[in-house]
Amino acid sequence: MNICLYGSGSRKISEIYINETYKLGCELAKRNHILVFGGGNTGIMGACAKGVHDNNGASIGIAPKWISEFEPLCEKCSEFIYVDSMNMRKEKFLEKSDAFIISPGGIGTLDEFFEVLTLKKLKQHNKPIIIFNINHFYDTMLKMINEMDEQGFLYKQEEIFKVANTIDEIFNYI
Repeated sequence: MNICLYGSGSRKISEIYINETYKLGCELAKRNHILVFGGGNTGIMGACAKGVHDNNGASIGIAPKWISEFEPLCEKCSEFIYVDSMNMRKEKFLEKSDAFIISPGGIGTLDEFFEVLTLKKLKQHNKPIIIFNINHFYDTMLKMINEMDEQGFLYKQEEIFKVANTIDEIFNYI
């Protein structure tokens, strides 16, 4: 299975996030899943990719060429797909992935999450979406989503994403 990881490329984040996503990468490789990600070599993206590669796993990096001005790209990817824009990158993520894991991240991660979530709600795909809530990172966002639902801003539907606090919970859902 090709599993897309959305997450931060920041070098400023706590080791708790780095360590947990490294372990996730190790587990992806051990289970013979292919990591699909933004191709970054730092932060959560880099840690997960390192876990995959340290365990002889495969990965597909997807990024516009110009992104290397902002962050170094992972050179150990099994395949690297260069695209012209961030929109094309998100389209490739959707095309190449069978499931999505949303790990802690910033604005870019939220953009990717809400797009894939919206597309699922609009029945453009039916792929699993899992929020990896490391260290309760997404608790505030989840509270906001629940508030939106309670206030009538969301149409009550089947559950379109799951929340996992551990790596085991991720794979139980997938």
